[in-house]
This record gives sequence, C-alpha cells and structure tokens, in this order.
Amino acid sequence: MSHDQNFKNLILDYPREALRFFAPEEAATLDDTVCITPIRQEQLQERLGERFRELDVPLLVEWPDGRRGALVFAVEEESDSRRFSIHRLAHYCLDLAELLGTDRIVPVVIFLRGGHYQQTLKLGGDHHSYMEFSYLICDLPALSSEAYWTSDNVVARLNLPNMRYAPADRVEVYAHAVQGLFGLEPDPEKQLKYLDFIDIYVGMSEHELEEYGRRYPEEVKRVSSFAERFTEQGLRQGLQQGLQQGVRQGVQQGLQIGEAKVLLRQIDRKYGAQLAAAYRERIESADAETLLLWSDRILSAERIEDLFH
Repeated sequence: MSHDQNFKNLILDYPREALRFFAPEEAATLDDTVCITPIRQEQLQERLGERFRELDVPLLVEWPDGRRGALVFAVEEESDSRRFSIHRLAHYCLDLAELLGTDRIVPVVIFLRGGHYQQTLKLGGDHHSYMEFSYLICDLPALSSEAYWTSDNVVARLNLPNMRYAPADRVEVYAHAVQGLFGLEPDPEKQLKYLDFIDIYVGMSEHELEEYGRRYPEEVKRVSSFAERFTEQGLRQGLQQGLQQGVRQGVQQGLQIGEAKVLLRQIDRKYGAQLAAAYRERIESADAETLLLWSDRILSAERIEDLFH
C-alpha cells in the first residue's frame, strides 16, 4: 500500500483527529458538533481527455446550526518533498473554490520525509504583487516524538514513528504508539489495521522486537498472539486482504455521501433550496457513477429538468 493510500485511510477513519493534529491553527475552532464529510478528489475537466488535478483527501466541514459558513480542507501528503508543487496545490484550491462556490478553503500539506519545499507563492510585476498563496505545513520529521508520547489524539500517536527521535528510542516510540492505539481505538478491526500502519513506519528489527517483548510483556499480550503476528505472515496477509476490502467499501460509501452533499449544495446555489429539497431523496439514493454524471451536467444545465434527464 502506498504512503498516499495509508494517509488517505488514516484521515478518512479519523477526520476530526487528523484535522486537529495536521492543521491545529484552523481546527482549534472545530467543536464536536461539526459534520466532516469527504468530497470528490478529481476536479471537473473543461475538456474530455485533459489531465485532472488530484489531492489526497478534501474534507467538507459544516456547522449544523449554520453559525459559520462551510469550510473545506484540501489535504495532501507528500512522501518526497522534491515532488511537491505549490503551483499544483494553488491550482487545486482555486478549482475547489470555484466548484463549491466558496472562498473558505484551507490547504494543508503533510511532509513525511521533510526536506526543502516552497512555502509561499507570489505573482506580480515590478510594482505590485497580484496573487499570494501559502498553506499550512505539517512537517512530521520536524516534530519531537517524545512531545506526543502521551497525546490523546490517536492520529498523533500513530504517527510517532514518523516524527523525530533517536534510534535508541525506537522501541519506546513503538510502545507508545501501540499503547495509544489500544487506549484510544476500541474497534478490534481498526486496531489490527493500524498496528500494520505503525509497523510500516517504525521499521523495527528482529532484535528490537525481542526487546519490546521483554520490556512490555503486558502490551505483547494485548496485541493478541504476538508470535503469530510477527512470524505467521501468511495468516496476517489473509487478514489484511479481508480488512482492505472492507476499508475500500467504507471509503467508497463515505465519498458517495460527500458527492451527494456537494451536488445538493450546487443545486441549492443554482436553482434554489426548494428544488434541492424536492430532489434530495433521488440524489441521496443514486450511485457514485450517476452522481458524477449529474455533477458534470450542472455546469451547463439551464433547468433542473435538464440535469436529471
């Protein structure tokens, strides 16, 4: 599984915790009443066959009581900072703002390996700047792992191996990540799923695993069958394949719900709230392919009847 897919699953499984960890400046205003929905990744093409821009996970944040306007977080994970393009990110945010009819967009980039990357973009001439763009940065290797050892945020605890620590502390980092997972996530399937996430990024040697077993015998018991987990790879792979199938289905359902909500917002803006309400049941029961077709049509449909014809 790629780094992009790992982080996409992490953010979709824990959207509230992810925003609080990766974008604390903006997430400080998000209380427990907000609704967070994943929305479409690919932007509409002006012409068929054109390349589209895509980021990892766009999230729509809404306050049910309407006291604030909806906020969209455009989140991207970069495992190699050399591949990061601030121009691509700016393009994507402008596309997203135009599609959703909002200027409340928060771009967030998670750097997995650190390095050098452009942080601001300025366009202008000799006398004035006419466009300025920046984004929130979560540079994981720049964060002290020890500072998050007892965090109550499951996303922070799972990312302890991606933060800065001395090689001699690897076993300790692994232990705090596993303790955080079991203490903050009650679902056994997610526990198994994110034990793999921790394993992928901590890279423990056989010697370090043995040391972990000696230093944390109670934690070893909680992992349930320590020997099977680290020696019977065939069983583990079979379990992982079954879990991945369930995860894909869950991700698809989440994105489909988000697509329906976005389409209803577009209909409300273009044709009025009354018509949006009249077609709500039909939109919420449509499959992903049909929702995508309607989302494309709304750009040119003069009447709502043309949209659903």
